[in-house]
Amino acid sequence: MDATAHLLITCPDQPGIVSAVSGFLYAHHANITALDQHTADPSGGCFFMRVAFRLPNHERADGIEEAFDTEVARPFAMDWHLHYTADRPKMAILASRPDHALLELLWRWARGELPADISMVISNHPDHRAAVEAFGLPYHHIPATPETKEAVEAEILERLAGQADLVVLARYMQILSPTFVAHYPHRIINIHHSFLPAFAGADPYQQAFDRGVKLIGATAHYVTDELDAGPVIDQDVIRVSHRDRVPDLRVRGREVERNVLARAVRWHLEDRIAVWGNRTVVFGG
Repeated sequence: MDATAHLLITCPDQPGIVSAVSGFLYAHHANITALDQHTADPSGGCFFMRVAFRLPNHERADGIEEAFDTEVARPFAMDWHLHYTADRPKMAILASRPDHALLELLWRWARGELPADISMVISNHPDHRAAVEAFGLPYHHIPATPETKEAVEAEILERLAGQADLVVLARYMQILSPTFVAHYPHRIINIHHSFLPAFAGADPYQQAFDRGVKLIGATAHYVTDELDAGPVIDQDVIRVSHRDRVPDLRVRGREVERNVLARAVRWHLEDRIAVWGNRTVVFGG
């Protein structure tokens, strides 16, 4: 079986990038299976590229990272990441009492739809222990109060150390501090139960009902220091009517939330997301 890998590239737009990358991979006996590219500004902006390829005989090419950095990445001023799919990222999930997003992720993971190893689930409530442990996963209950916030984050970070390449907030109802976020830049994904930037903050479904909206939605985004303002990965909406009350909106909204979050997590794990300032480029989503 061949070794498969993804190469994700961001660099200033200029002639010759695709030729240099594809020529390099050909010289190292790689077979390109998918190639996507995007130029943010055709007049001379930023260039994004994702390449999926196979190496023969299940062998990783010795020194390919160093050679690519020297021969291609540096001349084109690339920010790049090479990931062999056999190296499954470690993913930790943080959740509070709402369980729909958490259980959706666990179900998809159990079916092999999320290419990661879930290292643990952490919650500030004990409610989901039986459900999580039924999947054979560790469950850590770490109660949180405003007075214990600093100590709680320190304990969570201690548990995550070396055990999380990606942290997913599956309706974790605690605001993470900038100190915490700094440990995982663009590696914390949150699901927000509204179509950001509309109806940010508390109880967006009540806000939506009060405004009589005809669409409700959900937004998955990377977490940054600014609350609910990180780069958006995915969004979706569903149509509602005057007949829907607040409980109806919550039920229907949860369906959107869990699907949007699952897609965003999968795209991250498949190296499909390039962050560009406070925006994202998502390949083949």
